[in-house]
Order: sequence, then structure tokens, then C-alpha cells
Amino acid sequence: MDFRFLADVDATLNAIATVLIVSGLVAVKRGKIELHKKLMYSATGASALFLCCYVVYHLTCEPVEFRGIGAARTAYLCLLASHVVLAAVQVPLILRTIYLGMKDRREQHKKWARVTAPIWLYVSITGVVVYWLLYH
Repeated sequence: MDFRFLADVDATLNAIATVLIVSGLVAVKRGKIELHKKLMYSATGASALFLCCYVVYHLTCEPVEFRGIGAARTAYLCLLASHVVLAAVQVPLILRTIYLGMKDRREQHKKWARVTAPIWLYVSITGVVVYWLLYH
């Protein structure tokens, strides 16, 4: 089976995660804790589904190389490197932040979320940017 379509699915899931994360942050700022929980669980689900699709895609499809040259290539590689490193870092951060939230340890949850949310947003947004640079 041809799984190249998963690149499009991955970009879509990253975009969905971005919207859900931002919506979750807005909800918590407005004191809507239950809505915040639902949105952040949904963002986690979108990110987890992304990870599954990403693994299947990279196990079954030939890699796509960035065709830019010079400064564009250097900028792309810097963006990609930061995206990959932070994507690996974000997984334990997300899991810990969710755990603290589920245990209603709000002060610790807030401290972790202040670090986790920006990284998660950066990874989700740059995932879409990397996709766009490779496929469009």
C-alpha cells in the first residue's frame, strides 16, 4: 500500500493540534477548566495520532529531500533541527504535564505547562512549515 498520503495527514494533524492547544490555553485563561481539559486531551490525541502516522510514513516511504540551495537550505536545516530536537523533548514534557493535571496538582501543572505549551506549539507549527517547504 502507498502511504505517501500520510504526509498530508501529518500536516493536518499538526495544524489541528495547534488550534486545539491555543484553544485550550484560551479556555484556561478564561477559567473554563473542563473545556481546557477536553481541548488539551484532544490536542494530545491529535499529536499521538500524528506520531503513529509519522512512524508508518517513515517506515514505508522514501524520504523527501528539500531542494532549496544556499541560505534557503541552511535556514531549512536549522528549522528542521530545532523541530526534531524539540519534538523529542516535548513527549515527556506533555506526558508529565498531563499527569499533573489529571492528579489536580495545579501549581505543578501550571509550572510544567509554561514550558510545555510553547514547545508543543512550536513543534506543531514548524511541523506544518516543514511539510509545506518539502511538498509545496
